[in-house]
Amino acid sequence: MHTVKVIAAGFALLGILLLIAPRLNTGATHPIVFAAKIFIPLWFAAALVNLWIGINRAGYSAAQEWPIFLVVFGVPAAVAWLLRWRFGKPSA
Repeated sequence: MHTVKVIAAGFALLGILLLIAPRLNTGATHPIVFAAKIFIPLWFAAALVNLWIGINRAGYSAAQEWPIFLVVFGVPAAVAWLLRWRFGKPSA
């Protein structure tokens, strides 16, 4: 259940960045592309913190936590990457 909550937090962070990206974007890129570019490294750091907590505080081994890290990071990051790919295409 914790994993689902952390993944949901990732989607919430992505949603927040999508909402504020038009105000932060100063370049010529699409705001959704800008939000995805910001989200992926932020979410990677947050997923690493979750990994560290699982190993050091929850008592799991690194071998147990790495697959969870891949899911926790990978699912929201894949959605962000798909958004970046979809909206990053040059318009014809």
